[in-house]
Amino acid sequence: MKKILLLSDTHGFIDDQILKFVHQADEVWHAGDVGNLKVTDRIKELKPLRCVFGNIDGKDARNEFKLDEIFECEGMTVYITHIGGYPRRYNQRVKAQLQQIKPQLYICGHSHILKVQYDNDLELLHLNPGAAGKVGFHKVRTMLRFEIGDGNVKNLEIIELAKR
Repeated sequence: MKKILLLSDTHGFIDDQILKFVHQADEVWHAGDVGNLKVTDRIKELKPLRCVFGNIDGKDARNEFKLDEIFECEGMTVYITHIGGYPRRYNQRVKAQLQQIKPQLYICGHSHILKVQYDNDLELLHLNPGAAGKVGFHKVRTMLRFEIGDGNVKNLEIIELAKR
């Protein structure tokens, strides 16, 4: 069983509120728009990190992170990208990837809108943690945390941080 902290769209911002939850996780996953590598450097000092770059990320982040992360975790195939859409509204690139890879867990960011949605057609759980940073239209900074064990997501929680 692994405890995962999922965040996205930090846009260069990290604070003690975020770090409190980083300390409680076994791994941290970041779904892009890091904004500044100081964010991911700080997380990596504390916990293992899986991260993709987002549309606002520059050369440094694009050199360090990939467009997509595809991996196995505790019996689940996980696919993370920054811009991908959501069930019944995937972009073409991501839909083709999802059909080929057949992950059980699909994660993206970009929208700044927290979403947890099951896709019955592709038989996967879609997660978007919203935005943990202060840049964007969102009113409340959000993240997700959950456990993965025996091929299942368990104990999924929405974390609401301070208003931006």
